[in-house]
Amino acid sequence: MIGICMKCGNHEWDKIVDGATVKCPKCGHTWEKETLPLFILTGCSGVGKTTTAQMIQQKKVDFVVLDADIFCGYMKSETNEDFEKRLNLIEQLSVNIMQSGRPVLWTMAGNLDKLHHQYCRRFFPNLKVLALTCEEELLRKRMKEGRGINDENWIQSSVDYNEYFKTHDRHGDTVFETFDISGKAVEEVAEYVIDWVKGNC
Repeated sequence: MIGICMKCGNHEWDKIVDGATVKCPKCGHTWEKETLPLFILTGCSGVGKTTTAQMIQQKKVDFVVLDADIFCGYMKSETNEDFEKRLNLIEQLSVNIMQSGRPVLWTMAGNLDKLHHQYCRRFFPNLKVLALTCEEELLRKRMKEGRGINDENWIQSSVDYNEYFKTHDRHGDTVFETFDISGKAVEEVAEYVIDWVKGNC
């Protein structure tokens, strides 16, 4: 809704955003919007993104927590175009939710490099990304015992992705911070993420 001109009804993806102001290029009408960052909690498969998010939800925080996997089964996940459509929807939903004054945190594993290149990215002043990491032995145990995954290719891909986060600070144009959850209880990790969100609002 925030991207639809209230004066001429223009709903095209062509709005000009400058800080808290949105302008319709067709009629020149301007309106104000909330300026909150978009938060992403990322990490490899099995590292604990969903478990952490569930704990955060139980704490009744003052921001919205959503999982990008809610689109699985409803949207295709085969081509770059498919993933870009999903990311635009995630960003579009987020900016509309934020008009209530509440930030949004998504759990999301991949496609971080595409986040900055979607139309709806313009509605956020910045993106804040936190990657959960852990020791390889712990990750393998989580995947095998916690999730019942025995596919060695899947496990190794997660190990490699986990190592990427531990040795880099960006994926494409997307900069991320990291937090090692090894030896930490889920409540401790959740509290860290909550403080991270609050500290970046």
